[in-house]
Amino acid sequence: MTTRPAVPLPRWLRAAIVALVCLLPGLAAAQELTPIRVSEHAWYVLGDAGMASGANRGFNSNAGFVVTADSVIVIDALGTPPLGEALLAAIRRITDKPVRRVILTHYHADHFYGLPAFKAAGAEVWAQRAGQDYFTSGEAAARLAQRRQDLFPWVDEHTRLVEPDRWLDGDSRFEDGGVHFRIDVVGPAHSPEDLTISVDEDGVVFCGDLLFAGRIPFVGSADSRRWLAAIDRLAARRPKILVTGHGRHSTDAAADLTLTRDYLLYLREQMGKAVDEMQPFDEAYARTDWQRFSGLPAFEAANRINAYGTYLLLERESLAR
Repeated sequence: MTTRPAVPLPRWLRAAIVALVCLLPGLAAAQELTPIRVSEHAWYVLGDAGMASGANRGFNSNAGFVVTADSVIVIDALGTPPLGEALLAAIRRITDKPVRRVILTHYHADHFYGLPAFKAAGAEVWAQRAGQDYFTSGEAAARLAQRRQDLFPWVDEHTRLVEPDRWLDGDSRFEDGGVHFRIDVVGPAHSPEDLTISVDEDGVVFCGDLLFAGRIPFVGSADSRRWLAAIDRLAARRPKILVTGHGRHSTDAAADLTLTRDYLLYLREQMGKAVDEMQPFDEAYARTDWQRFSGLPAFEAANRINAYGTYLLLERESLAR
């Protein structure tokens, strides 16, 4: 996602907001999350359909967990430190087994800012090695500044980013408490470091942001060509249940992957036509009929960014031909 320079709030205003949060009933406490059970071992919590905002306290993504005979394996950690605490509390209402590890599907802010609660609980964090670039490129610092502004006080000057304990260099398998897990590297697609996590006994795949159910995907500068290929590979596996990064879980992978696939294909078709005709982006965007997608959540916030990122991607692809 593109970032804009953060304009710090005056100190007096930030103090006033913190005081107001503490005074209003229910706002000072971490919000209570309600896990949805999708199989014998697997659960997830469902974020709001739109973009992260102060109104939803940054809760716009999903996170999941798998309860084995020995421990808990968590997939993603939500988008603010209080949400991470709320997710851990939700797990504790279901089981008192230790949280052994957190596996990140990718390093986007709405999926990992909740990690501090799990690190404090003794969990090990795994992610795909391509995520290292997120921290070394300056993107992590820029996004944190933006989130501190847009999601204050849920993200503030005390928020710190957690890097993995283990960087994964390729596909991996492991067993925990009689449950067998498969980690597949599928990026670069939505992000450079996309992973999917499969629970073999349950036929469940946590697919991160390869699938946005019921809303516009966030594409930004993603490699949409590889994303489409990753969707096709995922559909060919015919999972019983897909737990998405955004939107409700799917029990019909072929059908529910269609919206994300069709949207990416349409972006590439329309922006590709503009690039071939050397039409400026603003003209191409205004000319394109977005009616099929304009009624979906997150369209206003994400569509123009998605189209522009795709336009630039297809310019690069055309130069490489």
